[in-house]
Amino acid sequence: MYDIVILTEKKYINPIYKDWYTNQVILEDKLLMENLVKKKLKVCKKDWADSHFDWTKTKYAIFRTTWDYFERYDEFFNWLEKTKHKTRFINSYDLIKWNIDKYYLRELSNKEINIPPTLFLTKSQNTSLTQLFNQTQWDEVVLKPTISGAARETYRINKSNHTKYEKIFQKLISKENMIFQEFQKNILKLGEISLIIIGGEFTHAVKKKAKKGDFRVQDDHGGTVEEYEPNSLEISFAEKCIKKCPSEPLYARVDIIYDNNNSISLCELELIEPELWLRNSEISTNKLADEILKII
Repeated sequence: MYDIVILTEKKYINPIYKDWYTNQVILEDKLLMENLVKKKLKVCKKDWADSHFDWTKTKYAIFRTTWDYFERYDEFFNWLEKTKHKTRFINSYDLIKWNIDKYYLRELSNKEINIPPTLFLTKSQNTSLTQLFNQTQWDEVVLKPTISGAARETYRINKSNHTKYEKIFQKLISKENMIFQEFQKNILKLGEISLIIIGGEFTHAVKKKAKKGDFRVQDDHGGTVEEYEPNSLEISFAEKCIKKCPSEPLYARVDIIYDNNNSISLCELELIEPELWLRNSEISTNKLADEILKII
């Protein structure tokens, strides 16, 4: 019987080929595992989709590097539904279900959390990009699915080129809910700030910047990451976001930007499998292990 299983995806279980990215993924899981073992917990690391593992044999399972789930949604959802009866998830099943669809941003906006101006579009909604641009009078937007990851099907579109994206838009909205969001220009020069919150408290942060000519800050798309010291307003905003969640997550990453009005704005709230950059902060790794120990 295990106290906790660290969840990953298959390619990070004993990989033959290791590049810099794979090495840092493995390091993140290793740091947490070592800290949990030091606290006398019985721990292992498993692919979430491992059909041979008996999930009743672990008290908890913590989502860490399960970064293929957004490419396997149906399979992942089915696994969640089955496995929730066999073990307990960190973060909780209810938080995962809430956070997996970006409609949560609308809920947080209604709770006075500042987000970029956004239209939330439902699947099969009868509209067009021309209508949406006319309705909002925005010059430039980001279009993306409400369920996504690693900038999947994410497009930067402006008034002058939007007709080129109409077929893509119609294909997407016929299958899934979408977000039509005013583009926030500050991300190009200021980047996106990721604040790590563990046990409701800020531990550390990084700043992500897109490569020249792009707007996507993810390293999958050539973005860079640097350590960052946030100011008190940024920390307070991030902690406020966590307090507005349906329940308090054990760990979270709050991605913020400065919007077109130069106000702090929530970009995304990552509660499922956020990269936490534990390698940048020994204190945060120990705190995460301590928080896990409290509930086990």
